[in-house]
Amino acid sequence: MGQIVAFTGNTAIAEAMRQINPDVCAAYPITPSTEIMQQYSSFVADGLVDTELVAVESEHSALSACIGAAAAGGRVMTATSSQGLALMWEMLYIASGTRLPIVMTVVNRALSSPLNIHGDHSDSMGARDSGWIQLYSENAQEAYDNLIQAMRIGQDMRVRLPVMVCMDGFIISHSIERMELLADSQVKNFVKEYIPHYPLLDTDHPVTYGPIDLQDYYTEHKRQQVEAMREAKGVILEVAEEFRALSGREYAFFGEYQLRDAEVAIMVLGSAGGTAQAVVDELRADGVKAGLLKLRVFRPFPWEEINQSLGHLKALAVLDRADSFGAFGGPVFHEVRAALMESSHPPKVLGHIYGLGGRDLGLEDIRRVYRELERVARGGQVNQVVDYLTVRE
Repeated sequence: MGQIVAFTGNTAIAEAMRQINPDVCAAYPITPSTEIMQQYSSFVADGLVDTELVAVESEHSALSACIGAAAAGGRVMTATSSQGLALMWEMLYIASGTRLPIVMTVVNRALSSPLNIHGDHSDSMGARDSGWIQLYSENAQEAYDNLIQAMRIGQDMRVRLPVMVCMDGFIISHSIERMELLADSQVKNFVKEYIPHYPLLDTDHPVTYGPIDLQDYYTEHKRQQVEAMREAKGVILEVAEEFRALSGREYAFFGEYQLRDAEVAIMVLGSAGGTAQAVVDELRADGVKAGLLKLRVFRPFPWEEINQSLGHLKALAVLDRADSFGAFGGPVFHEVRAALMESSHPPKVLGHIYGLGGRDLGLEDIRRVYRELERVARGGQVNQVVDYLTVRE
């Protein structure tokens, strides 16, 4: 067993970064991710890491500096939230299109306006098509474990893509939890020595980054990103298996709970998983065949595996902590419903938007969803395919 500590999610991320010891970290702190860089800067000041910490004037500049450092051949990390991620928007696509394996923690927070500093998934979900791998964390332990695995996933030569590790703002980032750390030597050996690919500082082999790419090759380069995402699925599982052997903690594309014989189930991302799991236990004690799927990997979206795990259900509810304005339901609902259309007998799929701006998701909210699923599973009419779960009428 590793060292047992009581850490907030932000402290857990800073500790994982210290153990990884990136070459460069450029950041512009923003609530609720500020504590990550605050703590990491103390590691730099105390000489505990070799990182070049770059203080910049904006989040756009932070990711720009990360891109330059990664192109030069460095192992690079950063962190942000909400409006910070939005200000990086242009550079998100530069990082992924240039195939730079930057690892960024996104402490999820609602986007303005109105101004809100609390956690929902509108920031990272807005960036879902930017070409970044996205991992979501249920708690501080998963955030720590995901960050260490993200380094290996992104730098794999079959992938070479940037990775976001997401965790819910304040709910995870500022809550203290019991968790287990790996030894520094274990993390160092796991992430391995970083081998840059076409680094700018290799002056014996000069390269050009960011050239114009018009009709001749743009489509082919975008297709290469698609193929890299497909390759990432296998790499994610390989890295997870190696991490299980090291830590004893198992990871995959998602976690299943009481799902194999379930007739009704809920899918969630992030911290809501624990709330839903508690309700599943209640319902199982009452004889209800309820299940839960906790999605960890949103990009690349594991649609085939989701179809296999959920295709036997009678009814499913997908809970989105982000809205998709003008669309039919939230972003995860879209993806899951489309995936299940490949099933020979797809379940009824309902969508619920919940927890915007950090509003609490209570046990009774989850019970309400399961009651609705039971009614639909028995042949009841679907009154509203997409609904709001935590909103005042």
